[in-house]
Amino acid sequence: MDWSPIAKPRDARRAPNLADYDRARREFSWEQASGLLDGLPGGALNMAHEAIGRHAAGESADRRAIRFLASGAPVHDVTFGQLDESSRRFANLVTGLGVRPGDRVATLMGRVPALYTSVLGTLTAGEVYCPLFSAFGPEPVRSRLELGAVRVLVTTDLLYRRKVAPIRTALPGLEHVLVVRTPGAGDLPDGTLDFEVLLREASPHFETARTSPEDAALLHFTSGTTGKPKGVLHAHAAVIAHVATARWVLDLQPEDVYWC
Repeated sequence: MDWSPIAKPRDARRAPNLADYDRARREFSWEQASGLLDGLPGGALNMAHEAIGRHAAGESADRRAIRFLASGAPVHDVTFGQLDESSRRFANLVTGLGVRPGDRVATLMGRVPALYTSVLGTLTAGEVYCPLFSAFGPEPVRSRLELGAVRVLVTTDLLYRRKVAPIRTALPGLEHVLVVRTPGAGDLPDGTLDFEVLLREASPHFETARTSPEDAALLHFTSGTTGKPKGVLHAHAAVIAHVATARWVLDLQPEDVYWC
């Protein structure tokens, strides 16, 4: 099936061809959406490979993948190749800590480069990633780490001292805390590991886990406003819905900058 009218570069001076979108709506299939992805040998599917790995292995390796903007700081760009390398280092890092496919790794931090390295590295290694909102207090953090059976947490030294250290003894299943250090924040907190040091020491070579489409990839928790937060698992196959949305709902093109 030829979908080229949908994928053509847009002309800002021309209104969208609604007939194209109507045809797309009528003829859409999940199999067609799956065809936008590479997949891995043996029918495997891994979110990290689709998001970063396949691009880093091709002509897009030196293209910007993410642009970071922070108040008072210079613009920081990360290419597909750089992000792929750091994520594979992280996969080796957590694997070296004894974490295995299916285990849970969480982050508690803002949208900084280390966050994306941790997310993609967790998925690359076949583990399950769990995001924690950095504005949570100690108790919401504790309940989610406990309910999620999280073995590794990546956070900053400041957030650790305020939100994790007070409840650490109540979390025997939390085996390792990797800390991204803040300049001028003092020594590494007791009982934690230096994220940057261990990442630099880890090998950049790691074969992406051949997860099946139905293997768990993400663990999200509900808000918990009406009781205990409830965990919801998302499989690697969810990436099919993401790529379909990007292509046919958001109409994202290779030259676009997308702010999420």
